Amino acid sequence: MKVLVCISNVPDTTTKVGFSDNNTKFNTQGVQFIINPYDELALTRALEITEKQGGTVTVVNVGLADTEPSIRKALAIGATDAVRINAEPVDAYFVAEQIANYAKNEGFDFILTGRESIDYNGGMVAGLLGEMLGMPSINVITSIEIENGIAHLERDIDGGREKLDCSLPFVAAAQKELTEPRIPNMRGIMAARTKPLKVVEPTGTEAPTKSISFELPAPKGACKLIDAANAGELISLLHNEAKVI
Repeated sequence: MKVLVCISNVPDTTTKVGFSDNNTKFNTQGVQFIINPYDELALTRALEITEKQGGTVTVVNVGLADTEPSIRKALAIGATDAVRINAEPVDAYFVAEQIANYAKNEGFDFILTGRESIDYNGGMVAGLLGEMLGMPSINVITSIEIENGIAHLERDIDGGREKLDCSLPFVAAAQKELTEPRIPNMRGIMAARTKPLKVVEPTGTEAPTKSISFELPAPKGACKLIDAANAGELISLLHNEAKVI
């Protein structure tokens, strides 16, 4: 079993967001970066499957050299080896294309991603990867088992949960109920120092989009209290001031 897990390097959820260069770049000063939590679940489940059935788990990241601490953590958790595609992850299409160009000749049995990254929350990479590689893609999976070359999966859908079977190879995106993340132990941390981390240069087209500027949400406005008996005033405010009706 040969598995590829895609990981993103994202700001910790406690990070105070700010921008620099006239609000055109995210200000990374003092920011703690982590493995995207959904990707960490994908990695853990991949390891559980290969530990049971045998095989290897490769992690791949599209990012510059400053993402390597997160990659080394993935190796410490248990990944066999790692690949860093040496490019800034500008948008989902560019990231998916870079991973697809690397993966297309590597013979992976299946590819796992997180359902979305917690910084941009796009949720597009898994679907784009499936299209680019000509594989089925299954989003927001909460369960996965592999038996005799068939994947048995469950995923969230509107109003419920769907069970489905899929032949290998395929791409799937992890939801939060898939498993529990692992904490690297000392043995894993020491082993991660000598595990292979291959750096490859980007290929293909340039990113089709770019961010022009960023802005923070508007500060929370003052709260207006309306007497329960004065429905007319409430309707007037919602219509004329809030403009929601």
